[in-house]
Amino acid sequence: MDLRTQLLQAHSKENCNLIVAWVGSNQTRFDELFSLFVSNETRVVQMSSWPLSYCVEAHPKFIQTHFSALFKNIKKQRNHDAVKRHTLRILQTLDIPKKFQGNVMNICFDIVQSMEEKPAVKMFSLVVLDKLAKLYPEIKAELHLIIETQMPYESLAFKSRGEKILAGK
Repeated sequence: MDLRTQLLQAHSKENCNLIVAWVGSNQTRFDELFSLFVSNETRVVQMSSWPLSYCVEAHPKFIQTHFSALFKNIKKQRNHDAVKRHTLRILQTLDIPKKFQGNVMNICFDIVQSMEEKPAVKMFSLVVLDKLAKLYPEIKAELHLIIETQMPYESLAFKSRGEKILAGK
C-alpha cells in the first residue's frame, strides 16, 4: 500500500479502518504511519492522526520508541484540531513516561484553560489530567478549581467529563 496516497484518498471511518488493518501488528508499518504523522505535510499529518490513535490503542508498545516525537508534535503551535485531539486520545491510554509527565500536564492545563480550543481537545486534556492527578494528587485541587470555574462556559463534553472528575469517577 502507498500509505501517503491512501491517507489522502478519503477522510472516512472506512479508510481509517483499512489503514489500521494494513498496519495490523507490524511495527515497521506503524513506523511508516508515524513518520507521516510527524511530517511537515499538514494534510498528511491531519489524516494520519485518526488511524494512528487506533493503532496505538490496539498496540500500545508501538509508540514507545516514538514518545519523544509524539510529545514534540503536540507542542507545535499550528497543529490541526484533529492532531491535538488524537494525540491526547493516545496519551489518555498510555503510561506517560515520567520525564514527560510535567510537560504533558502543563500542555493539558493550557489547553483546558484556553478559550480557543475545541471541546473534544479540552475533554481529552481533562482525561489526561485526571489520570496524572492520580500520580500527582497535589494537582487535583487546581484541576477541580479550573473545572468548577469553567463549567458554566463550556461544552456538554467538558461538563460531562468535568462532573465525572469532580465526583471521583
